[in-house]
Amino acid sequence: MFSYVALGTNDIAKATTFYDAALAPLGHHRIDDYDPAGTSAAWGLDDPGPHLWLTEPFDGGRAGVGNGTMVSLLATSRAAVDAFHAAALAAGGVDQGAPGLRPHYGPHFYAAYVRDPDGNKLNAVCYKAE
Repeated sequence: MFSYVALGTNDIAKATTFYDAALAPLGHHRIDDYDPAGTSAAWGLDDPGPHLWLTEPFDGGRAGVGNGTMVSLLATSRAAVDAFHAAALAAGGVDQGAPGLRPHYGPHFYAAYVRDPDGNKLNAVCYKAE
């Protein structure tokens, strides 16, 4: 369904440091030479995707977060969710929910929630039984 999801950033250098660290435990790595101008970066698969794209706003204004907006990233294991959360916090993210089961979403829904340095909300989720 998705080609890419785009999130805004006000500091591409800080954002790339955060996403390189937070997405590595999930097996997602930055797409090389995605933007020679240095105002955006992407992780995942090159076009047609899917990938997560971070960009400074094209209009030159400040990037902002959406109320109720979140990007959910699929993890292959609960250990990967734990590693995502730890890496995100170590790279400047803010905790929005420690790793754990959320049985109200399903019997094996294991997730962790963070905000990136720009305030964008992310989670990593594993749907597999331990």
